[in-house]
Amino acid sequence: MEKEPILNEHNKQEYEPAHTAEHLLNQTMIRMFGCERSKNAHIERKKSKINYNLNPCPTSEQVAEIEHRINELIAHDLPVTFEFVTRDNIPEGVVLDKLPEDASETLRIVRIGDYDICACIGSHVKSTKEIGTFKITSTSYNEGSFRIVYKVKV
Repeated sequence: MEKEPILNEHNKQEYEPAHTAEHLLNQTMIRMFGCERSKNAHIERKKSKINYNLNPCPTSEQVAEIEHRINELIAHDLPVTFEFVTRDNIPEGVVLDKLPEDASETLRIVRIGDYDICACIGSHVKSTKEIGTFKITSTSYNEGSFRIVYKVKV
């Protein structure tokens, strides 16, 4: 049996369904608005908050579409898989700008079906159906920062 590589320490214990939903939300925002992945997120069991640099503010119809798309992805029961790669072997589409300076030479790449791929050492569900229902509970906009507050109900 192959030994799992040693990665840098992870100081959080995410709620797996909400953290995996964060990945879907990031990729949905990229596809809908052409923005970058969120630079900061606060993921919890009861509610999660995530901010995007975005201009202009999305409409209420666009917010409803974000929620709809994520729930469709959840219903498709996409597999959540991971692999370990070295920094000189990063798959296409993986952006490393969120990595801490002390990140290890070996990285863990998380894939959600063919929809999302990113470097991440957090905890995830095994398939999107385990997320349950994704609900945006509120949004706010301030000087180019768009915040989404959401929850998942397993």
